[in-house]
Amino acid sequence: MIRILLAGQGGQGVLSAGRFLAESGLHEGKEVSYLPAYGPEMRGGTANCSVIVAEDPIASPLCTVPDVLIALNAPSFHKFAPRVKSGGIIIVNGSVSDAYAGRDDVRVIDLPANDLAMEAGDIRSANMAALGALVAATGLVREQSIVNCLQEKFVAKPRVLDCNRRAFEAGLAAVKK
Repeated sequence: MIRILLAGQGGQGVLSAGRFLAESGLHEGKEVSYLPAYGPEMRGGTANCSVIVAEDPIASPLCTVPDVLIALNAPSFHKFAPRVKSGGIIIVNGSVSDAYAGRDDVRVIDLPANDLAMEAGDIRSANMAALGALVAATGLVREQSIVNCLQEKFVAKPRVLDCNRRAFEAGLAAVKK
């Protein structure tokens, strides 16, 4: 069982990335829990979600001590980094945050997600770069499962699909190298 906490600000695609991850797990026949949480603002407020992917049934959707944190902004990184389980992974958007967690018992991946997204064609795909980094670092779901979910979501928007796929692949490559 792997518990993932995705956090950022409204409009960064935190909830979308969590859904793609959860749906990918479902497509692979895994047990999945997806629990979104967000402030009242549409954009600019806080947003986070927890995703749990397991082989066995999940007793609770709560994710108080995540195995993995994806932080797309600095406030989320500094708020949630102390909660990550010892031996866990923190993926931080190094384009907008420092990567100093103050801990040496976790693996910190300093991913320039915004920069990778801009190179892919649209800053709004930074969430997909982070998801690529997660898949490369954990192997939690297959790469093709995420691509399939992207294709389902953006079937009528080929330009958006291509941009998100490029960002996802850039995130994968950044961690694999």
